[in-house]
Amino acid sequence: MPESAASAHTVAQALARGSGMSLQRLDVQLLLLQALGRSDAGRAWLLAHDTDPVPDAPMQAFVQLCRRRADGEPLAYLVGIKEFFGLSLHVDPRVLVPRPDTETLVEWALQTLAGLAPAPRVLDLGTGSGAIALAIQHARPDARVTAIDASAQALAVAQANAQRLGLPVAFRHGSWLQGQNEIWDLIVSNPPYVAEGDPHLAALTHEPRAALVATGQGLDDLRAIVEQAPPHLAPGGRLLLEHGHDQAGAVRALLAAHGYSDVTSRKDLAGIERCSGGIRPAQR
Repeated sequence: MPESAASAHTVAQALARGSGMSLQRLDVQLLLLQALGRSDAGRAWLLAHDTDPVPDAPMQAFVQLCRRRADGEPLAYLVGIKEFFGLSLHVDPRVLVPRPDTETLVEWALQTLAGLAPAPRVLDLGTGSGAIALAIQHARPDARVTAIDASAQALAVAQANAQRLGLPVAFRHGSWLQGQNEIWDLIVSNPPYVAEGDPHLAALTHEPRAALVATGQGLDDLRAIVEQAPPHLAPGGRLLLEHGHDQAGAVRALLAAHGYSDVTSRKDLAGIERCSGGIRPAQR
């Protein structure tokens, strides 16, 4: 059907057209709401208005969004929002799309903080959209949360999210812990850990490569954090790291080799060891 006839579509017909492009129905529904300027209306609105006509301009915008989604562009970039740990975060190609797997790291961090005195000091390294830092700050308003990223563009996204959510995270530009002088009770990070040449990268071409890929079989950034963290951890302070599905053993070995104690891993909802961590090495 030519694009000039797009105005003849009803909401139901538009949804059928999007589904015919081999997209998941949920994606199609959210993209149509986006094109109609009704992102906040919810999918129930589409059911209640299934016979409403879709004007030509929104229909063309919807078709373009569907084509971009079919080409592999993340849904979160197309609608501009990603839910993470109960928060609605604005995301775009400057940052990675927060994954549900990373909520495992946040849950572990909050369990760790539950045993600490009020106003614990928390550092999030490689914050990206700010997802981890903001989730921790939201759950623990008394915490003093700092977030660092080497990308000024990513920091702009994170700072905008913090301002919109009214969360007082402190943001800094930097590379891991270089140039930092403070001491923290907890350091968390979801650093780049995908190895160069990993076949999974083919499906991630729309996301910032620098936030995904690390040298040394994907371990070099993890190794740098493990090495740099001890002087910045308070006595009994813990370092928690997200890593790849097959890297838990290697990360535990790194932590043990650098003297961390109570080295353990946590599984995500799929039963995969997704995070590993340990307590600050004893002073030598």
